[in-house]
Amino acid sequence: MDITLTDIERQTYKQTPIHNLDGRTKLAISIIIIIYSVWLSPLEFSNLYKLGTLELYLIVLMVLARLNPVYVLLRLLVTLPFGTSIIVLQPFVRHSFLDQATYYPVDLPFGLAVTYEGLLFGGLLFAKFLVCVSAIILLSSTTSMNEMVAAARRLGIPAEFTLLLTMMVRYLFLFWIFLKRIRTAQKVRLFHIWNRKVPRKWILRQIAYTISSLFIRSYEQGERTYISMLCRGYKGNSVYLRKERLRVQDYTFVTIAAGLLIVMQLYG
Repeated sequence: MDITLTDIERQTYKQTPIHNLDGRTKLAISIIIIIYSVWLSPLEFSNLYKLGTLELYLIVLMVLARLNPVYVLLRLLVTLPFGTSIIVLQPFVRHSFLDQATYYPVDLPFGLAVTYEGLLFGGLLFAKFLVCVSAIILLSSTTSMNEMVAAARRLGIPAEFTLLLTMMVRYLFLFWIFLKRIRTAQKVRLFHIWNRKVPRKWILRQIAYTISSLFIRSYEQGERTYISMLCRGYKGNSVYLRKERLRVQDYTFVTIAAGLLIVMQLYG
């Protein structure tokens, strides 16, 4: 099962209590959850319960949003190599911020030693990684890209930054089509990245050509777009956003999420 940008965007158009929330609410709560998770001490065992509670809360929201479990799992598995590659090393590392370390009586090759503090640090790091990725998956699966950019602008993000995000969202799918065309042309010519009969140096050169081609196309497209914007009277002002008030369900969602974080911090 392949997940494309179109599949991710299509998920955001469902009609569920989570999808129908204001984009500002979902974006703000996601950012708060990520900041809170990262802020937790990396060497307190009780924080595992807090992070576990947050992950359970996010899973409940995913169920309310009627997200496909296979879809969520595949997106999670794609990100795991980026985090686990660092996490698996933590039990064998003597961290500089620790005054002392408790070693497990385990004989390992190459002089490696496992510490209790390293295992705890690695476990908490994995839990934080899982919560942050889950929050991002939930946000991106229930909020369209345009709505996310508009929500960021309404929350006070600088106009220059949101303008860049707007342009990225508008042309992200276009460059995805460019990449698919290039990959189709390569397949027609029997190019396969894992072909063992072809020298690896030649394959790497073809990948570099693909990346450079996309870079040149993006530069040319950006130049054409900017010139057309100037011809239409663009002077650096931001896109107009109509005012929208938060509804009762938005305040309820924020109250529940904030209450959960406060209760965990006070009694966790």
